[in-house]
Amino acid sequence: MAETLKKGSRVTGAARDKLAADLKKKYDAGASIRALAEETGRSYGFVHRMLSESGVTLRGRGGATRGKKAQQA
Repeated sequence: MAETLKKGSRVTGAARDKLAADLKKKYDAGASIRALAEETGRSYGFVHRMLSESGVTLRGRGGATRGKKAQQA
């Protein structure tokens, strides 16, 4: 997916399926939604929706949470 998509252009049919598969593969390999959005020239929301439509289990935001820290103390 070296070529970036024209911003605002519609992605339909086989091109949409291919894009969804590429995004899913890269996201599963550890890429963030923001990194994928920048790489493809699409918005965060578009990439998020494509991943959701392709059945990806989205990761949490990460970082320390209060609940975990309270349990360790």
